[in-house]
Amino acid sequence: MTDPLTSGLVDTLGMAFTEITADRVVMTWPVTPALHQPYGIVHGGVYCSAVETAASVGAATWYGERGQVVGVSNHTDFLRAVREGQLTATATPIHRGGLQQLWLVEITDDEGRLVARGEVRLQNLAKRD
Repeated sequence: MTDPLTSGLVDTLGMAFTEITADRVVMTWPVTPALHQPYGIVHGGVYCSAVETAASVGAATWYGERGQVVGVSNHTDFLRAVREGQLTATATPIHRGGLQQLWLVEITDDEGRLVARGEVRLQNLAKRD
């Protein structure tokens, strides 16, 4: 079976997880021209994907064997243009309930400046017997 943390979109975007716990997820990736939009800066969809990925991994880690989680809302703000370097996404929970979770994800550049931030609401799907 393919590891979802190292394949698919994560692999395509060059992302790597440096920390995964139920309370915090940290993910890094290099900025390459393949991630640029036509004007030479990181495409907003890359930030949305990173926010969704980091929040989903954290939420799933917390929910664990109780079932699965699925994203139902992703609101991402783009704050600073980036052309090169490395980006880091850090996800932390805002709320974790029986039915839904809300996670905050902050993305910084290699100088520690906030370049994007997002919130993802996820639905907890309990296992069926």
